Amino acid sequence: MSTNSSGDRPQLVDIGVNFHAAQLVSLTDALLVRAKAAGVTQILATGTSLASSRLARDLAKANPGVVFATAGVHPHGAKSCDPNTLRELAELWKCSQVVAIGECGLDYNRNFSTPQLQRIAFERQLSMALGIRKPFFLHCRDAFTDFHDMLAPVVADGARGVVHCFTGDRAEAEAFLGMGLDIGITGWVSDLKRGMALREAISAIPLDRLHLETDAPYLLPKNPGVRRGHNEPANLRWIAISVAELMNRDVEEIIQACSGNSRRMFGLPSV
Repeated sequence: MSTNSSGDRPQLVDIGVNFHAAQLVSLTDALLVRAKAAGVTQILATGTSLASSRLARDLAKANPGVVFATAGVHPHGAKSCDPNTLRELAELWKCSQVVAIGECGLDYNRNFSTPQLQRIAFERQLSMALGIRKPFFLHCRDAFTDFHDMLAPVVADGARGVVHCFTGDRAEAEAFLGMGLDIGITGWVSDLKRGMALREAISAIPLDRLHLETDAPYLLPKNPGVRRGHNEPANLRWIAISVAELMNRDVEEIIQACSGNSRRMFGLPSV
């Protein structure tokens, strides 16, 4: 298995970058330049609140064909998801630059919002967004049972999407895949301390259901040779390398397949 090839390389799609995060908010132009140099030609700017969703939409408007937006309320901010927020989100979902609903879901790890408020905010976004017919950008951490149970009827009604930043085990991966959802993989896959369950689950994920993402500035890949600091889209190839090693496939095959999956899921143009 090779991790390098000569000539033209398939272009990467990073389906999750938090440009609004404090670590990155002033670095957008430099991040995009470095991403392009690293072969990352299309990026989803993640919206995790009404404010960051607007920023993601505006960033996509300013960088057409390169940046695309998601819009939603992250479970951490569920306590602030009031009727006005939902009305404003519904308007954002109609924008052509917004290609996914979310980041939304459940996170029982730190409970910045109570589990009850998280479930209410998630259910409202799920029910309101069904008519929009755009894919979901989903978050689940330490909340598998409730998350799965809330999504099952929505997926049965035709919803589709990606479980972003998947860090679970093989059984959880198989359950999400069985529902018809795709899986997004971050630098967690290269973490030999925290990521062993995910590494063991990789073989259960068909290549046509897999997406790559940095979740920058978080989850810096642990591959040897990665420069320390905040994560950024230019690091996405390291994640592809880790996935290729675990699948015993060529890294260019991984990139081509995952990028194609992302373009189809989110309706991105071919490059």
